[in-house]
Amino acid sequence: MRGKHSLFYHILIFVIAQLVWLSLLGIWIYWYVSNYIVFEKVGDQVSPQLVYDVQNTLPFILGLILLVGLSFITSLIFRHLNVQLRITQLYDNFIGNVTHELKSPLSSIQLYLETLGQRNVPAEKQREFIDMMMKDADRLQSLINSILEISAQEKKKQRRDFKIYRADLIVKNLLEESFEKFRIGKDNYSINGEAPCEILAGKDSLKIIFDNLVDNAVKYSTSAAKIDVKISCNSNRFIIEFTDNGIGIHQKEHKKIFNKFYRIYSKDIPNVKGTGLGLYRVKEIVRAHSGKISVASQGEGTTFKIEMPLYHKSQSGLFNKLSNKT
Repeated sequence: MRGKHSLFYHILIFVIAQLVWLSLLGIWIYWYVSNYIVFEKVGDQVSPQLVYDVQNTLPFILGLILLVGLSFITSLIFRHLNVQLRITQLYDNFIGNVTHELKSPLSSIQLYLETLGQRNVPAEKQREFIDMMMKDADRLQSLINSILEISAQEKKKQRRDFKIYRADLIVKNLLEESFEKFRIGKDNYSINGEAPCEILAGKDSLKIIFDNLVDNAVKYSTSAAKIDVKISCNSNRFIIEFTDNGIGIHQKEHKKIFNKFYRIYSKDIPNVKGTGLGLYRVKEIVRAHSGKISVASQGEGTTFKIEMPLYHKSQSGLFNKLSNKT
């Protein structure tokens, strides 16, 4: 709410500033035209030099340029403030989301530890508690790693262990791992198509892509998530079409979902957890592979389409460069 009020005040200041410049411009034009009319009527009765000086249009033109320049600068300032307000709001949301994501597993671990320390817990129950704590610790580690990797990615310091893979084999294996990780039953997913082509890719990076897509499919499904993946390749591209049965994504949000910290809020699923970094990471990883990602959604369900260039032997120089890049 505070952000909305701040934005309103900035808009109000901008409008008032523009009205002031326009009013000043109107007064200037009125003054110039009035003097011009006066001198048109009585110009013969005054010194020719005075007429020339008063009717000299250079000051008038310079004044107009100054006013237009000031108006343009004011617009730039307003735009900059608006962008900063948006970044601040996104940052505040990110801090809130990360804090929540950190506190939840930490509170769970603390509760299990207190229970183990204060009560005589049976051995079987102890193993169950330890398993739950390990899962919470893995969740914390995953969150921290994602933040660190994004920072390294933006600073161009992330190591890219690119290798040559047969596209359909590596993708099918990584998808199976992601489905198992997020407990997607075999009846709830399908992988169709063949892609007997080679790609230059980072295995760990591809795993991050599929983990995030599967995680989103689970989070934004009102019932059991169902996922259909189609893979194919043509003469130039390897294509992955990842379709889920979630709540869908409104057309106006198709580009926003790939922005850093952006999250979709829905009344159907009000308590979705996350930091707003998942699809941003996916986009950046796809871009690092010289590929592109797009989204399509009509009503329920969403399809993410990933296109990556094929590897050709003529690209051996590119392979050496990417596989050793730090």
